[in-house]
Amino acid sequence: MSVSVDLVNALKRSLRAQGMTYRELAQRMRLSEAAVKRMFSRRAMSLLRLEQICEVLGLGLAELGAEAGRGREPMARLEQAQEQALVDDPALMLAMFLSINRWRQDDVMAHFAFTLPQWTGLLARLDRLGMIELQPGNRVRPLTARNFRWLPDGPMERHFRTTLLSDYFADPFDGEHDRLLLLSGSLSPDGVAQMQQRLDDLAREFDGLLARDASLPAEQRVGVSLVLAQKPWLLRLFEPYRRERG
Repeated sequence: MSVSVDLVNALKRSLRAQGMTYRELAQRMRLSEAAVKRMFSRRAMSLLRLEQICEVLGLGLAELGAEAGRGREPMARLEQAQEQALVDDPALMLAMFLSINRWRQDDVMAHFAFTLPQWTGLLARLDRLGMIELQPGNRVRPLTARNFRWLPDGPMERHFRTTLLSDYFADPFDGEHDRLLLLSGSLSPDGVAQMQQRLDDLAREFDGLLARDASLPAEQRVGVSLVLAQKPWLLRLFEPYRRERG
């Protein structure tokens, strides 16, 4: 089966946006890297293969088709002004969150205290900021990659550190859908690199599950947030016992 140039180019853009190589895609699909490269170079893949690639990337076929028609790279990061606009207006940040997670307007109206003019105004602002494409009937096409990242030490990351992080950890993790693990130890540089790759893989898997469940009604979905982090770190309460170097 020959796949159109536009669809293949859209798949390639999605791979780049997620930082995924042909080798990583091949591993996720349990194929050889050569086989994956051959599929892309010849544009010869069955519908089943196309669906498998979309599942790995966290894309629906309809979303891929829209991306192929749009012919532009999804944003892997927001610009500073875009992040600042979200930080400055919590309602706008919520509208962006709901848009990325494919909430239907009826669900938004049922679950949040927005009037229709207020919701339309928020979507129009996101459209003017270049984060979504607003279509007739308040349908939304996000212009960001599904797993877009914050700017290092940008407005969103600073807001998370100073405001949202304490809120995230304020309540105990004892609910049906909760899990909290704090793992510490010493690794070689190669071990650290492997863990970083695993975190990236987990982030992509999470994005894939978001894409799979995006079409479900809001009542059948649970809002879930993951904090994935890794850094050289020692508990501050251990600091008095550290021996000065040199």
